[in-house]
Amino acid sequence: MLEIESLDLSHNNLSGFIPSQLTELTSLASFSVTYNNLSSKCPPRVAQFATFDEASYQGNPFLCCTFPLQPSKPLFTPLASDDQDDDDDDGGRGGFIDMESFYASSGVSFVMALLIIASVLYINLYWRRVWFYYVGVTITSCYYFVVDHLPVPVKYKVLKLQV
Repeated sequence: MLEIESLDLSHNNLSGFIPSQLTELTSLASFSVTYNNLSSKCPPRVAQFATFDEASYQGNPFLCCTFPLQPSKPLFTPLASDDQDDDDDDGGRGGFIDMESFYASSGVSFVMALLIIASVLYINLYWRRVWFYYVGVTITSCYYFVVDHLPVPVKYKVLKLQV
């Protein structure tokens, strides 16, 4: 077993840690544990393990090695659009939200909120009276604000004639 030259344990659904005793395999020329569920630290980068690059360990998101690992899968992948126009809403960055789904879900949420409010007002007489009282007060307040603060055009002003 000490004379093994190649050890490929990739895609085996392994979990746990990589034993540090593997560094004792002095004739190991090829080593791969890619795409498993390994965690903890990588074996020390001594002897032949110093020659193995990050490609030997990729696909293990919880594995901590002394060299920076590139993530095997980005956390957010931009959605590919059918047309690659430069007039995107997000400035050509390729966002992580599908805007059509966002607009549809916003519209459905708005309609549902209106239906819930309307059904509550239909069922509860007290809340219906309070709501319409509040709407009446708001309309009156807005009317007097407009009358007090908007300038009246000159041709509509009443001229006082002196006799």
